[in-house]
Amino acid sequence: MKYMDYKIIRKKHQTWGIIMDLIHVPVNTNALSEGRDVREDAKENSLLLKSANENKFSKYSIDDYLVIMDKRALDRECLAQALTTHHIGLKVKTCGSLQEWQASDKHVPGLRAVLINTGNRNLDDDELSTEICELVAAFHNIAVVVVADHDDLTSVLRALELGVQGYIPTTVGVEICMQAIELAIAGGKFVPASSVLALRKLVGGRSDEFRHITTSFTARQSAVAEGLRRGKANKIIAYELNLCESTVKVHIRNIMKKLGATNRTEVAYKISDMIPRESRL
Repeated sequence: MKYMDYKIIRKKHQTWGIIMDLIHVPVNTNALSEGRDVREDAKENSLLLKSANENKFSKYSIDDYLVIMDKRALDRECLAQALTTHHIGLKVKTCGSLQEWQASDKHVPGLRAVLINTGNRNLDDDELSTEICELVAAFHNIAVVVVADHDDLTSVLRALELGVQGYIPTTVGVEICMQAIELAIAGGKFVPASSVLALRKLVGGRSDEFRHITTSFTARQSAVAEGLRRGKANKIIAYELNLCESTVKVHIRNIMKKLGATNRTEVAYKISDMIPRESRL
C-alpha cells in the first residue's frame, strides 16, 4: 500500500462556528478512488506501526521473561508495571526472595534476567551481600542486575565484585533501565555514569598525588624508584646508574621515608599504584 498524501479532516463546531483541525490522517489515494473509508485506512496504518514496534523485540521469544525480586510488594509491582507498559519485550514476573521463587511454580524455561531491588540497603551489609551471592550462584547462566537507591562508586564496585551484570540506580528513567537490562542479557555490564566520573576523579587524584610526591624526588631517587617499580635488584640498579650499591640503598631509604613505606616491595607497589596505567612502559 502506497501513501501519497495527507488529508486534513476538519469539523465545524456547531455552536461557535470554529473550524477545528482534528487530526492528520495518512490517506491512501487508491482507497479514496475505491470508495473506502479513510478511517479504515488509518486503522490499518496503526496496525502496521504496532507490528513494527513489536518486531523491535524479535530477539526475544514469546516465552522469555525476567524476574523482579524485592521484599516490598508495592515497589516490585510498580517496577513490573512500568517495564510492561514501556514494552520491554519480555514477560515480567515478581517475587519477594530467592527462596520464594524456588518454592513457587513460576520458574520455567525462558528466564533471561533477574533484577534484585535492594532499595536503600547498604551493600556492605553481610545479609544483603550473601543474598546477592546466592542469587548469582543460583542463576549462574542468567544476567543478575542490582537496582538500588544509591549510585556511589563504593556500592557499584561492591556489586560488581559480587558478580552481578549491572547496577541500575533508581535515579534513571524506565528507558535507561530497559537498555541496561538488555545490555546485561547480551553479556555486557551497566554502571551509572556518575560512578564512572567518580572513578575518573579518583584516578586523576592519584596521578596528582604521584606528581606531588615525585617532584620531591631528586633525579637519582626518581631513577632508583623506577628501577624498584620494575622489580630490579639493587645490584642491577647500581650497575645501570653507575652507582655504588651502598648509594642505591641510601636512595631507597630516602624514597621509603617520603612514601611512608616499610620495605622495597611496598615502594614498588605504591609507585605502580599511583602511576596511570597508560603511562607505564
